[in-house]
Amino acid sequence: MADRAAASSRGSGGRPRDRGIDEAVLAAAIGLLREGGYAACTVGGVAARAGTSKPAVYRRWPNRQTLVIDALARELGPVVDPDTGCTRCDFGEAFALFAESFERVLPARVLAPLIADCGEDPALHARFIAALFLPLRGVATDILVRAIERGDVRGDVDLELAVDLLSSTVYYRALFLHAPLTPRLLEDAADLVLQGVATDYEHLMAVSREHEHRRPRRGRSVT
Repeated sequence: MADRAAASSRGSGGRPRDRGIDEAVLAAAIGLLREGGYAACTVGGVAARAGTSKPAVYRRWPNRQTLVIDALARELGPVVDPDTGCTRCDFGEAFALFAESFERVLPARVLAPLIADCGEDPALHARFIAALFLPLRGVATDILVRAIERGDVRGDVDLELAVDLLSSTVYYRALFLHAPLTPRLLEDAADLVLQGVATDYEHLMAVSREHEHRRPRRGRSVT
């Protein structure tokens, strides 16, 4: 195992991989994505900003898509599960997490063209899903599972569909930009989903109000 790990850290010529170049390239990619969107993030542009060469970039990432995916995943960082002990609070904070992630890490001028650029390649699409879609979806799933276990959400709820309903408002508005993602919208969307799946929605509202006054928010990293 140690031999394989050491080999994976070496370049094609057998020399140890320079992690400083990796970090510089990823940082350069994020800078270009923020400044000019996906179209501005070319391998040549990234190499120039990182102070390296295009062959050095291609030795690490076989194409622009994988570079952009890895740069965005690095920027996203560990996804935090709110786990407040309050189902309605968790729903609201999960919506806020989705919106913040799209605004800070996955803006529409990056997300939409990246999805399109990965669409024809199953391996690229799978890499995108694993790095940038499943972590956020995993938080929503965990929230719903906990809510079912504590009896706040009906046990017969279709978990996959409920997760889709939780996240689709943010994805839809982030992709098409037809309307803003506001705090009020996120709260209303969370409540709308809860009204459909809760065992006792009024009880969850009461718990939420009490929680806001008595308990500090906390979170844990999801790896």
